[in-house]
Amino acid sequence: MISVFGLGNMRPASGTWGSLPPVLVAAVLLLWGLTPLAAPFVYYGVLGAISLIFALACVLQGDAAEARWGQDPGQVVADEVVGQSLTLMLLPWGTIMLPPLWATDHIVPLIAFTLGFAFVAFRVMDIVKPWPARQVQRVPGGWGILLDDVFAAVYAAGVVQITARVVLR
Repeated sequence: MISVFGLGNMRPASGTWGSLPPVLVAAVLLLWGLTPLAAPFVYYGVLGAISLIFALACVLQGDAAEARWGQDPGQVVADEVVGQSLTLMLLPWGTIMLPPLWATDHIVPLIAFTLGFAFVAFRVMDIVKPWPARQVQRVPGGWGILLDDVFAAVYAAGVVQITARVVLR
């Protein structure tokens, strides 16, 4: 579970592979019309459940993973699933969401751009680890594995929020 069904073993950039599942889940939800505006309980419920399950995996299995592979090992990508899910939950949907796929033919590029931008923003923040993400990564065990990605998610969501408001003014 902590390697997200083997994605943590994929090379190169296992963290990038581990960040993909929430993006794919969000894309399916959005294409089905289950947007944060139309079906908030479904959209946030699904991504929230994913975050909770993989956060628990990090915390509960983190000590064993670090004992086996070292501090914040690349094989552990459950933290990326949590971080990417949180980033997707904090997007500015009210400013950018349009009708469902069947109502317009330009929704697919908009969804692809929005999710792609959120994906890249999270990956950049996870790699750069601005303060205090790098510092909390030093916490031993599962909490250290998890918390830097939570901070990266908040920073990524901030970048996306600001960009959406500036670009879409």
